[in-house]
Amino acid sequence: MPDLPDYALTARTHWTKSNAEFTAGTARDRWSRDEIAWGVWKTPESEIGILPDLHGLDVIELGCGTAYFGAWLKKHGARRVVGIDITPAQLDTARAMNEEFGLGLEFIEANAEDVPLPDASFDVAFSEYGASIWCDQYRWIPEAARLLRPGGELIFMRNTDLEMVCSPDEERVAERLMRPLKGMHRLDWFSEGEQATEFHLSASELFQLLRRTGFDVLDYRQLYATEDSVDHPHYNFVPAAWARQWPSEEIWRARKR
Repeated sequence: MPDLPDYALTARTHWTKSNAEFTAGTARDRWSRDEIAWGVWKTPESEIGILPDLHGLDVIELGCGTAYFGAWLKKHGARRVVGIDITPAQLDTARAMNEEFGLGLEFIEANAEDVPLPDASFDVAFSEYGASIWCDQYRWIPEAARLLRPGGELIFMRNTDLEMVCSPDEERVAERLMRPLKGMHRLDWFSEGEQATEFHLSASELFQLLRRTGFDVLDYRQLYATEDSVDHPHYNFVPAAWARQWPSEEIWRARKR
């Protein structure tokens, strides 16, 4: 694997620790489920209806982590699912789950900004809080376009603009603006002595980037917590009470021209 940028090395350290503390322990439960549930608030795909018909399609998940979402996509008809991730510990968990459940996913340790696979290899490129926030949009979105066949679709979930501008460095999201949206791109977070780097473009800039990269935006959804949602035990920087009032998550769907 080529040398990783500094933010990718930081992300790998973060997710190695998270795999030991949290994600490995929840992987089996998520792999065992059949219904697709999006994000922190587990919004059912049956309510959103944003995914295309996956039957017979080749899918690449960019920043797959423990690959539970890729497992769901395979259960819902995808012919082939390939998971890309830079964190060996996460991939070890994904491979163990794949062996246990026998779904036939494939995994490659690689940076989603530079995937060692041929052009036009997939029908769908996907990310739920993987490359969509941990990789530079100016790198991973063109790479997704390269990997997709003409007419292929890019589908990803990330945080909303509103959540990001209300997020201080070391506290939970606030009910006031904390940082400018203009010029937002790379965000270096520092919390409890640890650093994490995420990337976020405004919705307007992201829309323009998708257009320049050869995509037409087909759908866009903003998601809220429901009345019965509770604070996530690990991703608790956004309280459910906040997300009931303002959207904290969004899904984009775009098609390559």
